Amino acid sequence: MKINLPSLLFLSVLIFEGCGPDYPASLKIATAANVQYAMKALTADFAQRTGIRTEVIVGSSGKLTAQILQGAPYDIFISADMKYPAELFKNDKTLTEPVVYARGKLVLWTLDQDISLNLDSISSKKIAHLAIANPTTAPYGKAAVATLKYYAKYELVKPKIVSGESISQTNQFVLSGAAQLGFTAKSVVLAPALKDKGKWIEIDPLSYDPIQQGMVILKKQNPNAVEAKKFYNYVLSSQGRAILDAFGYETDTLK
Repeated sequence: MKINLPSLLFLSVLIFEGCGPDYPASLKIATAANVQYAMKALTADFAQRTGIRTEVIVGSSGKLTAQILQGAPYDIFISADMKYPAELFKNDKTLTEPVVYARGKLVLWTLDQDISLNLDSISSKKIAHLAIANPTTAPYGKAAVATLKYYAKYELVKPKIVSGESISQTNQFVLSGAAQLGFTAKSVVLAPALKDKGKWIEIDPLSYDPIQQGMVILKKQNPNAVEAKKFYNYVLSSQGRAILDAFGYETDTLK
């Protein structure tokens, strides 16, 4: 199934502007930062199919989990790993057990065309700053640190590391030129708004633990349970997976 991403993103604007009071209350979807671009396409296609509006709240998986534990009224949590959804399930904050909806991929990204892009270039004197997401709260940051340690680069480049709260802030470091290189999600560099900016290489997945990205339906005081279940099923459907595949996620090996 071929997905026209720019058309879906344009469609999302039309849908959100055109939704009136006859539609169900919008779903609040807490979304890990690496998924934000794919989520625009997913929610646009979902709204076209169902008429259900959505509100997307973006942040690091760890920060969103903390908000949910403190009572944030989200309907669904789309995480960058399985650890945080499992924590919410353990604390009786979910209506469903965590399920893997996609596997993420790590890339090294730069906007500087003069940089020879490989893992050896990270330790070059030409590189003053290397951006990664906070490995404590952001799974892609954890994967970046694991990769650096796998290739025995971590201690060499540790003084160069600038840490963003989430992948979103890490991306801004690269886009602004504050960091010459950055580890980010493959879904970011394939997003329509960024796919022509700079260059990137995919990191060998053997250098970091698989990024199993998890999803749960959350408990809340005034739940949109029916609508939430529809979106949950949609993400796991062939239509949802086709969009995730287009953003570089791996879904074909999932049950």
